[in-house]
Amino acid sequence: MLAAAPAPALAQEAALTIWHAYRGQEKAAFDKAIALFNEQNKGKVAVKALAVPYDAYADKISAAVPRGTGPDAFIFAQDRLGGWVEAGGIVEPVDFFVEDKTKARFLPNMMDAMTYRGSIYGLPFNYKSIALIYNKAKVKEPPKTTKELLAWAKQNTNASTGQYGWAYPYNDFYYHAAVMNAFGGGVFKDGGAAGIPTPTVNAPQNVKAVETVMGWFKDQKVLPAEPSSALITSLFNEGKTSVVFSGPWFLGEVDKSIEVGVAPLPTVDEAGGTPMKPWMTIEGLYVSAKSKNKEAAYALADFLTTDPVAKIMAVEGRQQPTNKDVYAVPEVANDPILAGFRKQAETAVPMPNYAVMTAMWSPVTTAMNKIVKGSATVPQAFEEAQKTLSADIDALRKGR
Repeated sequence: MLAAAPAPALAQEAALTIWHAYRGQEKAAFDKAIALFNEQNKGKVAVKALAVPYDAYADKISAAVPRGTGPDAFIFAQDRLGGWVEAGGIVEPVDFFVEDKTKARFLPNMMDAMTYRGSIYGLPFNYKSIALIYNKAKVKEPPKTTKELLAWAKQNTNASTGQYGWAYPYNDFYYHAAVMNAFGGGVFKDGGAAGIPTPTVNAPQNVKAVETVMGWFKDQKVLPAEPSSALITSLFNEGKTSVVFSGPWFLGEVDKSIEVGVAPLPTVDEAGGTPMKPWMTIEGLYVSAKSKNKEAAYALADFLTTDPVAKIMAVEGRQQPTNKDVYAVPEVANDPILAGFRKQAETAVPMPNYAVMTAMWSPVTTAMNKIVKGSATVPQAFEEAQKTLSADIDALRKGR
């Protein structure tokens, strides 16, 4: 039984604004959580939640907050955190506010995503990662290893009719990261508390990971060419593939007649049986550096990570909360979708939150496209990406 959340003690009346990018059931659930906070803090604080279009959201935070025209708090994924900290005037460190009992509220690794250069800049709210999603009518037992997966895919692939046993956007580096991490690879070497991370795109482990995927595609021919998200959704809905690697966002596109299951990604036989370790995107609750009510804004963030709110966001908003206790609630524990993604979180790893992460995407995307199209070998493409990323980071350093 989840305990009722106590009303946070606030020093004075405050009017707060929090930005988010939720729509549909996520927005409805979040609005319910905000209403609960306002009810418990009547006469002390009033919070207004504003939904911002996602495409413009990050840029709007970067532009509005330093000028003092942004919100008191906002929700966003951790991959932008380092850049916002380095830019200054956007995110407030919250080490002073965070108590040990709050840290103990979360699943493992979640607080790491909110930490940059040894300081805490937010509280983790929810997480997303890819997992193995399958059609339960066609797949009785989801494959647990790449050997099993490849055997299933070969038996259920007929490229001439557009039939594939398995599909995922293997040319998209975000999806590919699960295989890269299984091989022990990575795009950066940590520079320590005060250092700047060093690019490692051309590391041998990264090369081996992509060569393995290209073997699945080109040699074993069990993956579709040009695997766009739209194509994969179409294949799944038309019954032309029964196993995909994707995240909770995919479920909203699935035909309602299909009963889906969610299971952890397979272990990689080619990497000694290591589990695939997808990147986990963790949305954090951040306090604006320009807020005039930082104590109240943090109290709001703390409240939004409590047990009752986690239940609202899981059951009604269909989110994966970072609060660990909510997964023992029957409505959540017995939900095969929520439980399936929770199981995947055991091997998923938080996406790096370095300030230079945004510079990584373009070079590695170009490299993956060249590899898939056959215009460059894996070592050639990754060496070029390494040089481009290194040059871009040097330029950023000089521009500081």
